[in-house]
Amino acid sequence: MSFWKKNIRLKLCGTAIALFVLSLSLLFARLAVPTGAWGLSFQQEGKAPVGNASSAALAQYRAAFLGDTEKPTLYLTFDAGYESGQTAGILDTLQAHGVPAAFFVVGNYLETEPALVRRMAEEGHIVGNHTYHHCDMSEIAGQEAFSKELRDVEAAYERVTGQEMPKYYRPPRGVYSEDNLKMARDLGYRTVYWSLAYVDWYQDKQPTHEEAFSKLIPRIHNGAVVLLHSTSQTNAEILDELLTRWEDMGYRFGTLDELFSDLKL
Repeated sequence: MSFWKKNIRLKLCGTAIALFVLSLSLLFARLAVPTGAWGLSFQQEGKAPVGNASSAALAQYRAAFLGDTEKPTLYLTFDAGYESGQTAGILDTLQAHGVPAAFFVVGNYLETEPALVRRMAEEGHIVGNHTYHHCDMSEIAGQEAFSKELRDVEAAYERVTGQEMPKYYRPPRGVYSEDNLKMARDLGYRTVYWSLAYVDWYQDKQPTHEEAFSKLIPRIHNGAVVLLHSTSQTNAEILDELLTRWEDMGYRFGTLDELFSDLKL
């Protein structure tokens, strides 16, 4: 074989290797899960946002923020860090619409509001794990300490309801690390982020109804995992109209069991 043919072959081989390495780099970048707070970028009205970790990256750890974007199904979730007097009304509205939801509760909520927790479970809602102390879980490096935050909630839930707690976990404030996701997965949990939320948690600065609708109507999308706070007076007041408007837009409401079943996670 002549020198120039060998040279061409070597160059082609080098190019192929470089392309392979580049492909691997892009794949690993797509599957990266950076430590930080969960965030979203809405790029088109009515379409699913981009998360700061991809669905494929999260799937490695049985975690998700979005359902099937081909289906007009919404997954309604509430974070419940404490009780502000709004949850009973929220449950009434959900019952009137026949809408299932998931409530992510902390240890204090289970200790102080057992009747509401029992009602959630009895009415068919999922009660998920929001950790016992609502701390920054990304700062917990050890499996034992991480496990205790979740196990203590499980034990409190079982005392209150007599049932085993569903294995759904939401990190407080959406702060997470890849190690956290691994530890939650190893404990049998599915981690639930969200694809739609708005600033509804400040008790002394509640959004107006108009402000709430301006975020929750245009940004709704197929497969949306919606995060609301059950402490919000605004949410309690608008929920009936909000559900009605979403229903009129052609959406139905699914459970987290359906979400993860569809995603095969």
